[in-house]
Amino acid sequence: MIAPSVLTIVRNRPGHFAQLVEGLRRSSLRPQELIVVDMSDVALATPVVNFPIKIVRLATDGLPLAAARNQAVAASTGEHLLFLDVDCIPLHTCLMTMSAALFRHDALLCADVRYLGPKDARGDWREEDLIAAGVPHPARAFPAEGIRREFNPGLFWSLAFAIRRLRFTQLGGFDERFCGYGAEDTDFGFRSDAAGVPLLFVGGAVACHQHHANYEPPLQHFADIVRNARLFHEIWDRWPMQGWLDSFAALGLISVTNGTIIVRRQPTAAEVQASCLLSTSDD
Repeated sequence: MIAPSVLTIVRNRPGHFAQLVEGLRRSSLRPQELIVVDMSDVALATPVVNFPIKIVRLATDGLPLAAARNQAVAASTGEHLLFLDVDCIPLHTCLMTMSAALFRHDALLCADVRYLGPKDARGDWREEDLIAAGVPHPARAFPAEGIRREFNPGLFWSLAFAIRRLRFTQLGGFDERFCGYGAEDTDFGFRSDAAGVPLLFVGGAVACHQHHANYEPPLQHFADIVRNARLFHEIWDRWPMQGWLDSFAALGLISVTNGTIIVRRQPTAAEVQASCLLSTSDD
């Protein structure tokens, strides 16, 4: 079994980060290392764990997801890479199951993410409680165990995924022209598919997504989403994030005609605030 380098990027979510680390501490397979790219306003403290950890500081006012993930890979040493968003708690056999699948398949592998409620995993937690509370994603069907090939590259998600280092390098990593939030992971999924790299959904590799403030649509990232959608369309001749673009159009913020996004106006502060749903996060 090849233990993976676990990679995460963090911006101002120390409570979520602590629970991710706790999940790794309880894992049946100890990670080769944990690499953290810290974009927080206040630097994260290095936790005491039984595996190597390296925190790389990235000073930024935004959320450069593509660049941060690439920096995490550059700082890592493992042959196998497991990316976990800071919101995710890997359950006991998640690393073992993902590592075994990656050993057998030179592919892009997604873990089975379950969404937790506002009160879940806010302190000490039991795995059986998280399993009982976690809700599967409605658009992504995972087998109970084993592997399912997914032929829609648009369903790749970067919350919890694994890939071999060599394959990641051959694909060129995340395209850093996608600056800020949105579409960088969809582009990576499409490029993987174009290169003949299969997208596999791994049953039994469960990571629980911790609740946090959510914006629907994410108006706080309006400029990033518009810019990155234009770039994605230029590359792939189709629109990503279609639901968000439709919501922006319904609000009168943009119009989409003849393959072009025209910005009609910027969202107001009141509109951004109104789009924020249930914030009960403690960080």
